[in-house]
Amino acid sequence: MDSLFNELSAAGDGWMRAQSDIERIWSRSGSAALDLLLMRGESALDAGETAAAIGHLTALTDHAPDFAAGWAARAAAFQMAGQTGPAMADLARALQLEPRHWPSITLLAAILEDSGDSARALAAYRESLGVNPHQPDAADGAARLSVPPGQGV
Repeated sequence: MDSLFNELSAAGDGWMRAQSDIERIWSRSGSAALDLLLMRGESALDAGETAAAIGHLTALTDHAPDFAAGWAARAAAFQMAGQTGPAMADLARALQLEPRHWPSITLLAAILEDSGDSARALAAYRESLGVNPHQPDAADGAARLSVPPGQGV
């Protein structure tokens, strides 16, 4: 994984393959049944069915408590359902398991920004970009929060 993260951060065209490889590795729990729960949870989330997503992803986190992708996906589902507290708790667990999980860091930044904690949100966006500099959402968030007050965008 370290070599993939190095390639992700390096200049050149290899970052797209490295990003895809990292995401593919992250999505594998080691169990076909648990991977299916992740896929079902993500599909439900994509369909806007947050309650179903939370149900699938809760089953996943119950059965695979050391699988960072499960916690990260459930955090996104909780956030989509407007449950910020549980989302933050799941992000903390995902980042404890995989500190370089840039989607979790970026979601954390967005939650902090929405809550008005601009300084910590900016720090999180920058941390996420330090892991993976190829994230439009994180780059936009960092740029938005880097504008001095009163300067406008």
